[in-house]
Amino acid sequence: MKSFKRNAVILTVVLFVCVAAYLNWAHNRSLEDADIVTEPPPDMMQASPVPHVPDESPAAVPEEAGLFYRGQGQVETVSDFFAETRINRRQARDAAAETLATVSAVEGASQDVIDAALERISEIAITSTREAELESMIMAKGFADCVVFLSEEGVKVTVPAPLEGLSQAAVAQITNIIITETEYRAVDLQIIEVR
Repeated sequence: MKSFKRNAVILTVVLFVCVAAYLNWAHNRSLEDADIVTEPPPDMMQASPVPHVPDESPAAVPEEAGLFYRGQGQVETVSDFFAETRINRRQARDAAAETLATVSAVEGASQDVIDAALERISEIAITSTREAELESMIMAKGFADCVVFLSEEGVKVTVPAPLEGLSQAAVAQITNIIITETEYRAVDLQIIEVR
């Protein structure tokens, strides 16, 4: 019976890790798809009375084009930062989960050690999934990207910001998501601006 329970917990943890990995992959893929510029079909280009001339200067982009528009080089640098941060976070958690799995598989390990390791693996998977959900919610509010870190000490949200800093409305949006979707309070939240 204990073996079945242990296998069920391991299977659940693996499922959570797979879901977190898929959400991360889907999010990164959607960012890559958003970066691809597609040309309109030739028949649409002919029907247009005024040819479209791309202007990459920030002044040519309307304010409602998205939160925190930057020049092309800046967008790539900021996107690289967020992608690298997610990869580093995932690698650190994968290494921790692997170490815990190794500890729980050691012959002669006490049931308490095995249960503690399996519980910690489950916590890592749940935290990863929760962070991906919060990142999606924040980006749904118009932020170009973000990375969320949940810990016992609090929540850290890293977002791109304009040179003048985040507006009070943007901070309020992030704070509202964190306090309504988690058990954390506003004082537990740290917003890190990437400029």
